[in-house]
Amino acid sequence: MTIPQSIVDFASDLTAIRQDLHAHPELGFEEVRTSGIVAEQLRALGIEVTTGIGKTGVVGVLKGHRPGRAIGLRADMDALPIHEQTNLPYASRNAGVMHACGHDAHTTILLGAARYLAANRDFSGTAVFIFQPAEEGLGGARRMIAEGLFDRFPCDEIYALHNSPYHPAGVIGVRPGPAMAGANFFDITITANGCHAAAPHTGIDSIVIATSLVQQLQSIVARNVSASQQIVLSVTQIHAGAAYNVIPETATLAGTVRYFDRDLANAVTQRMQALCDGAALAYGVEITLSMRNVFDVLENDPALSEAMIGVAQTLVSREAAQLRTEQVMGSEDFSDMLQVVPGAYCTIGHNGNVPLHNPGFVLDDEILPLGVALMARMVETRGAVQG
Repeated sequence: MTIPQSIVDFASDLTAIRQDLHAHPELGFEEVRTSGIVAEQLRALGIEVTTGIGKTGVVGVLKGHRPGRAIGLRADMDALPIHEQTNLPYASRNAGVMHACGHDAHTTILLGAARYLAANRDFSGTAVFIFQPAEEGLGGARRMIAEGLFDRFPCDEIYALHNSPYHPAGVIGVRPGPAMAGANFFDITITANGCHAAAPHTGIDSIVIATSLVQQLQSIVARNVSASQQIVLSVTQIHAGAAYNVIPETATLAGTVRYFDRDLANAVTQRMQALCDGAALAYGVEITLSMRNVFDVLENDPALSEAMIGVAQTLVSREAAQLRTEQVMGSEDFSDMLQVVPGAYCTIGHNGNVPLHNPGFVLDDEILPLGVALMARMVETRGAVQG
């Protein structure tokens, strides 16, 4: 592994920043402390700073000493509504909120890249540092774009990364083309007829209908979609009732559909609607389905994917930086930025055996210098590209 010495020299500072952010996690669009730290550090580096894009988003602009292209680098800042169970000395001090996806590391890495590039500005073009709020399903990228992100800060290319406990430490991978699934979130409301639990025959049981509907929904992919196609439907929530002796009038279901083919996702939605309509007719109740798109399919530009791997191979061995073929059913709202600006999104493996979004997730701080070097070198390399 070949990391610039100047980055190695401030690695301990990176760890301190990351662990401080970890101890003070904030949910989407509530990243007030986090964005304040980001803006303060960027200004201290002499970087032009704009705040308030996407409510808590921050954008920093740094011009190199030579003319060139504008290269965007993006990091997400938000945490998850999870109660941390790591017992780390820097564990979350905000009950029920945790950086269980490593966005604290992504923010730190981008701050590190800004520090490295600002030290002497020895690069061509412009570096645009985008610190995005609310990646975890709240539409932070879409809000920043809607509020003029790329109109105010045009980028020729854009790049981002994500830590990965699923790959060996130091292994960098990019999947060209469709790499991560799009995602729809759904809510289903069943309005039946509540009654006393001792006399269920006097009402219509919303819970019975809900549990029956869950089973029917989970059969859609298995029995209506070809086994060669990739799509996942998961019911992840069921809510009903608040008393031991009352059959509730209403019950709600919620969940997600992950897909690579938008037409297939629409077909699954139509089948879900048909099942809801059929259950409503069969039981004599009202059932409503609300479906909303939250993430687009993340599509890496093939040529820029190869460029990112090429840069990665200047930092790690050729074997440790490779184009991948597998697609991931997880979703990422960097996909929305890639709909506007071509770019690529990679993963960097780190030590750890606890998955993301788990209350026991622990990020390996050894990933930080490598991430900084990769992001900074994308600016150094791509800013000077002609055309």
